Amino acid sequence: MSDYDFRPGGSLKLKGGVADGGVVKKKKSSKSKSKDKGRVAEKDLSEGLESLLEEAKTGSPSESSRNSPAIGSSDRKTAAEKRFEDVQRRRLASKVAKLANTTHKDRVNDFNTKLELLSEHHDIPKVGPG
Repeated sequence: MSDYDFRPGGSLKLKGGVADGGVVKKKKSSKSKSKDKGRVAEKDLSEGLESLLEEAKTGSPSESSRNSPAIGSSDRKTAAEKRFEDVQRRRLASKVAKLANTTHKDRVNDFNTKLELLSEHHDIPKVGPG
């Protein structure tokens, strides 16, 4: 008999349920500490949700909601922040107006003049004979 005569029959057993024809693996046993941590985390989450629901009913913001962005956050901006956003809006509007006034031909000409002003250091050297 040759080493190659042995041929196992049947299909491959892939991961999945027994009904799918797969192999069922044993689950690792979890430690009691991890269960306790999970229970504590669930309690914290439920308490947090309850407090948020109470705040939503009463309408009084807490310290935690002050740090999170809110819908009406524009009222809470400082004068410097308002000036900054106003200047940003103006700069964006001027940039858009400038681009809208120039044609593609003008932009190509500007780009070509910019390239002509660069030194020859930026040129691509010729490779090979010629």
